[in-house]
Amino acid sequence: MAQRVHIVLTDDLDGSDAVETVTFGLDGNTYEIDLSEQNVAKLRDALQPYVAVARKVTTRRTPGKRRPSSDSSATDIRAWAQAQGMTVSSRGRVPAEIREAYEAAH
Repeated sequence: MAQRVHIVLTDDLDGSDAVETVTFGLDGNTYEIDLSEQNVAKLRDALQPYVAVARKVTTRRTPGKRRPSSDSSATDIRAWAQAQGMTVSSRGRVPAEIREAYEAAH
């Protein structure tokens, strides 16, 4: 069965149709906001004087944000889940709750 997913962005400021999700950072926090063309231009214009004199920083992942990798293969986890009566697809990513249940049981 095929699925078609249609994502509609709505401007977070005024509720109009958004064309872009803008990511920006301030005071060590990263934010995302969906904006229309007009509001994207306003944001970029407002930030331009600061960006022009700022230093660009490359971000690194902070420790602890990544999920711990598991030595268990998806095939093993699927087989275990099916034996437990859980519904799990034969393809794609194994849902986190099933992987967690498997790891808790082993």
